[in-house]
Amino acid sequence: MEEKRVGLIQVYHGTGKGKTTAALGLALRASGYGWRICIIQFMKETVAESGEVEAIKNIDNIEIYRFGDSFIANPPDEAPKIKMRVDEGIAFAKEIVSKGNYDIVILDEINVALHLKVAKIEDVLRIIDLRDPRVELVMTGRYPPQEILSRADLITDVSGKKHPYDGGIGARKGIEF
Repeated sequence: MEEKRVGLIQVYHGTGKGKTTAALGLALRASGYGWRICIIQFMKETVAESGEVEAIKNIDNIEIYRFGDSFIANPPDEAPKIKMRVDEGIAFAKEIVSKGNYDIVILDEINVALHLKVAKIEDVLRIIDLRDPRVELVMTGRYPPQEILSRADLITDVSGKKHPYDGGIGARKGIEF
């Protein structure tokens, strides 16, 4: 007998380290049961190295796509190009969630894209509305708008108390990227 799944909406946000890590942990757990997972990363398109991207290449039932780049590494005149790529990612996400071909869809850093105004809240709410009811939808990133939080079934606030960055230790391969 096939299990009847009900997909929920999860939000991982806050100032602490671990929002993407939590979403990836969920993906790894579900992958072990043969579930299909689609990870759509926003604001990370040209990060040169990323352990999760490399690891996922070796897992058949997890796919990862990247749309839009970080503002940190780009001059302000790149904003229209970043917004265009984020818009492409949102269109892709709408298609993915509505088809129901994936058990879990992760919109990594979508809240940051909203906060930086390279994504529109109406478009992200539309993704939620189009979601096949069996699809678990996970959204990560700092500063989620209230409209997202009010639609969520699970909200985890990852608060930062202490971080190696505070002591001058930069991002470490295999830990932060």
